Amino acid sequence: MRVYVPLTLPRLAEAYKAGELGPGPLVAYAVTPALREWYVSDDIEELEYAALNRAAAASLRLVAVDPGAPRRRVVLAADVPDGAAVADPGRGLDQGALGEVRLADGLPLGKVAAVHVDAGDAEADVAAAAAALGAADQGDDDARFVVDGAEDHELLWFATQEIPGLIGLAGAP
Repeated sequence: MRVYVPLTLPRLAEAYKAGELGPGPLVAYAVTPALREWYVSDDIEELEYAALNRAAAASLRLVAVDPGAPRRRVVLAADVPDGAAVADPGRGLDQGALGEVRLADGLPLGKVAAVHVDAGDAEADVAAAAAALGAADQGDDDARFVVDGAEDHELLWFATQEIPGLIGLAGAP
């Protein structure tokens, strides 16, 4: 099963240094039955893209609470055994939890298939969106528009061999 784990660049640096992301439990996003029902598609690529976008939104929240993190969203795409990622059945219809799963254990970096990160030109929009999240959550339409501005940026795809270069963006050794 493919899962998408939201991070920040400093958290990516920590995982790279440790050789794994963890310890568990970890929040990730995947193609869940609720996400399938919400997205109304049978195309697995479209569904995985929707899960990736849910993880990117969660990464934005992580960036918002870490003032030292570069203003870029980060998502790890990893392959885990079926059953390793479990959705909370009590939150299945919760709009905020669509696609959300929990990984009970840490995630070895060897399971990571790719890293998705914002380009440099997204930093201003991501910074503005991170600052506007609270107001957007309270129903402010102008703030929601600002948050949507970050979502307009596509995350770039990076191979796992490129993680050291990405870590450099965080100012980590």
